Amino acid sequence: MTQALLTLNAGSSSIKFALFPLAASIARRPALSGQIESLGAGNGARMSAVDDAGTSLIDRPLPGGTDHHQALEFLLRWLSSHSALKLAAVGHRVVHGGEHYREPVLLDETNLAELTKLIPLAPLHQPHNLDAIRALQRLEPGLPQVACFDTAFHRSQPELAQLFALPRQLTEQGIRRYGFHGLSYEYIAEVLPEHLGKAADGRVIVLHLGNGASMCAMRERRSIATSMGFTALDGLMMGTRCGNLDPGVLLYLIEQQGMDSHALTRLLYQESGLLGVSGISSDMRELLASDRPEAKQAVDLFCYRIGRELGSLAAALGGVDAMIFTGGIGEHAAAVRAEVCRAARWLGVELDAVANLATNSATNSATSTASVARISAAASAVAALVVPTNEEWMIARHTARLLQ
Repeated sequence: MTQALLTLNAGSSSIKFALFPLAASIARRPALSGQIESLGAGNGARMSAVDDAGTSLIDRPLPGGTDHHQALEFLLRWLSSHSALKLAAVGHRVVHGGEHYREPVLLDETNLAELTKLIPLAPLHQPHNLDAIRALQRLEPGLPQVACFDTAFHRSQPELAQLFALPRQLTEQGIRRYGFHGLSYEYIAEVLPEHLGKAADGRVIVLHLGNGASMCAMRERRSIATSMGFTALDGLMMGTRCGNLDPGVLLYLIEQQGMDSHALTRLLYQESGLLGVSGISSDMRELLASDRPEAKQAVDLFCYRIGRELGSLAAALGGVDAMIFTGGIGEHAAAVRAEVCRAARWLGVELDAVANLATNSATNSATSTASVARISAAASAVAALVVPTNEEWMIARHTARLLQ
């Protein structure tokens, strides 16, 4: 029986998964992929999956109140009965690796304990990433598991780019800029030569735009600077997260409005961003389709903040040779790409409006490079491309390497 690698991305109410045949070279397209949504909801979770051709394999509800452990148990049973592939290992997206995890690791009790200590740095993600690992330990005790970190790619940054202007003893305690979405940026860095040739090693800014959003400046396909910092709250405005915020606002809310840490956490992570500004939705698709002025203002602010950050990262690089759009919004929202490119004309970006509107990366991000598109005009001094990301493939490759 052919062996396979399972990749998992466990969130607070969902689990995304993909199954890759284990081979000398891991294919970019998984044999199957899917997700389990609405975990813990009273009306029940739902599991869906498609094969490598996009054909539906399952789309069915699960019992109300299904938790992560029960969902993983169901997934393993379903995989064993619906796939001829035998699991050799599981690779996990783990959001925070702290200062010390610069590479993926084979998990054991020692490093699991260390990763648990990082939960306060990524409270919305880390607990669920680790819960999935613990659940699989109970379900399949002998199955190797690998953690792949969203922070690891940014450990190549210069020391100065990682520092806050805080007392040195706080820096030594680990309060520094880490950066996130590293698996996405690592994938883009891996495939850039296929689309930019030698220019891939030049000054590239990647815009990972989705419900969570960040940007990364690369030189020689290594991270030089990024918009996110100590936590995944920093930098760009996001679906429900505020992004960059004057710390004085927090002091004001504590002192004048009596908000405690729980109220601030809810405000900053769940009630701000596109949702907070619009009062309508955190979904960019809904906002772009709306004719309400609050929706337009939220979209305009989202694009404005990207433009501001673009200037900062261009300064860190000393210029820009290419801009890459990826992530759910970056791949699908032509209007957002158009506004970002318009605001970046001072950098030498000239948009091909027809190519931008024609670009529709509706295929799964784990598919081939066919949906990559150049949206800059032929005379543009800066190349602008849409490149669908593929974090699952990066996780599968890292897992395969550690198994050898």
